[in-house]
Amino acid sequence: MTRRTDRTSKFLSYVLRHRPESIGLELDEAGWVRVDELLAACRSHNHAISRAELEEAVRTNDKRRFSFSPDRLKIRANQGHSVSIDLALDPLEPPELLYHGTVARFLDPIRQEGLVRGKRHHVHLSGDELTARRVGQRRGKPVVLVVEAGRMHGDGHEFYRSANGVWLTESVPPPYLRFPEEPST
Repeated sequence: MTRRTDRTSKFLSYVLRHRPESIGLELDEAGWVRVDELLAACRSHNHAISRAELEEAVRTNDKRRFSFSPDRLKIRANQGHSVSIDLALDPLEPPELLYHGTVARFLDPIRQEGLVRGKRHHVHLSGDELTARRVGQRRGKPVVLVVEAGRMHGDGHEFYRSANGVWLTESVPPPYLRFPEEPST
């Protein structure tokens, strides 16, 4: 991914997940916006992106954050929104274990409250440890928590999976979390 593609991807995340109004856009109830409207809005707000650059940003994003509609006339972020949208995801039975990447400074609040969604619609979970480690790495030395998703599901918690494979749930209470062994000092 080129530096320009990376900047485009970050800008798209900001606009399609958090602040569409910052460039005069309005997402529909499912988070979609017409590609031609997005490109025109970007252009009119000094963030010109060509269709080819948009396609490249969607295709090369390592987290597959964006999806085109089947007719490729609309685009949306797959998850992570802080704006009100309904991704229309059906509940799914999760695997027995899922993973969450974080950093050590957040462990004490997580031990007390569990994983909470904050300003987003859901808590994001990974299907494998490596992905969770990469997510945690964005903020420092990663710590991977194990989520007993099968047990949670059995106890009535709902799980969803976004178009890019990220598992979503409302929250993860502390009893369903396994923390790594902490080194003795």
